[in-house]
Amino acid sequence: MAATNRAPREVRKAAIASLVGSALEWYDFFLYGTAAALVFNTLFFPTFDPLVGTIAAFGTNAAGFLARPLGGVIFGHFGDRIGRKSILVITLMIMGVATFLIGVLPTYQTIGLWAPALLVTLRVVQGIAVGGEWGGGVLIVSEHAPDRRRGFYSAWSQTGVGLGFVLSASVYSLVKAVTTDDSFLAWGWRIPFVVGILLTVVGLLIRLRVMETPAYRRTASKKSAPEQTKLPVLEVIRTHPKPVLITFGARIAENGAMYVFLTFSLSYAAKIGLDGDLVLSAVVVGMLVESFAMPMFGALSDRVGRRPVYLGGAIGMIVWAYPFFAMFDSRDPVLIFVAVLVAVVCCHGAMIGTQPAFFTELFDSRVRYSGVALGHELASMVAGGFSPIIATALLAWAGASWPIALFLVGMGVVTVIAVAAAPETRAKAIDDRGTRDEAEAVAGSLRS
Repeated sequence: MAATNRAPREVRKAAIASLVGSALEWYDFFLYGTAAALVFNTLFFPTFDPLVGTIAAFGTNAAGFLARPLGGVIFGHFGDRIGRKSILVITLMIMGVATFLIGVLPTYQTIGLWAPALLVTLRVVQGIAVGGEWGGGVLIVSEHAPDRRRGFYSAWSQTGVGLGFVLSASVYSLVKAVTTDDSFLAWGWRIPFVVGILLTVVGLLIRLRVMETPAYRRTASKKSAPEQTKLPVLEVIRTHPKPVLITFGARIAENGAMYVFLTFSLSYAAKIGLDGDLVLSAVVVGMLVESFAMPMFGALSDRVGRRPVYLGGAIGMIVWAYPFFAMFDSRDPVLIFVAVLVAVVCCHGAMIGTQPAFFTELFDSRVRYSGVALGHELASMVAGGFSPIIATALLAWAGASWPIALFLVGMGVVTVIAVAAAPETRAKAIDDRGTRDEAEAVAGSLRS
């Protein structure tokens, strides 16, 4: 069996492991953002004015985004040196422990300034872990998948992101529903963090059952240079500068828009007097539907190409930027759901569903983890970390949504330029640095 036709059982196992592990890691990461909005300003920054405390709490949330490129560099290095599977196990363990510790962390009332200091530290650890997670979660599937179905299978790793968000929002809503306001503030908010350690154990058991990818096995079997480099991140910058820039640019619209649609939309709803629960429900439904639309967009990219699907999502976001806010301004619940569903499922979903296969195919296997992680996480820091803050500042300046729509258009233009500059990579044989006989030997060793 050729390397381009992996055993379906192993491919499915890799896809499930990536989906479950990714969902659990993003469950942990999104939990923090929810808690920052609900309780951290009161429990960890009580000496501040309420608004200043909220800003401080969101500042600790942003610390996780700032740490993500560091995680991408660190774990990208070791992912290229010691393997994808090992790093995925390590990042999941780190994320699970950090999340559990947040759940048992004493508050300001108990230990004073140590409380916010430790909170920021643990958030940075979360950021480092999730920064290393994405690249490995994508590669463990895309490097197992058959060339002609790589888009479909690898998109399941992105499904975990959406399901992680839905799971975190649902758990928090459930805890709030079964506790009083005082109980939730006293101890209820800790429950979603503490139970995360049990989910981490489940994720570890699943990930430990997955074999290392054929592409890495082939590269690792040839220890001498140039097949394996000592500093993959420096090597990828030297040999693959254009793919790194394409990866970075392609993520600007996808990641920046995601946090405008998911995070800023809640603030905008409050500004114009909309029911926050209505908008949150629309966002949760949108993310749930998108989670299962992602593999469909991945499958479409297998048929028509990565660039057309990705460009379709970016251009769709540009076109939809103004109608999105106009529908919110109508205050009609049906139009609000339509606005969110089109933005999240059709525009964002087309981009994020195509990403795993597209980014994988831009890099050689010996530096692939470092390449996808570096471009991906730098964009997360710039676009994801700052887009809600920029959108809020624009709203405060103009008192209207039109500059935010222009902001979305600007991010969309950056992504269109980046993707238009990329080569079409559909059905590229990502093991093509070796001979067919070598690839078949690796595939055979995996089946044995």
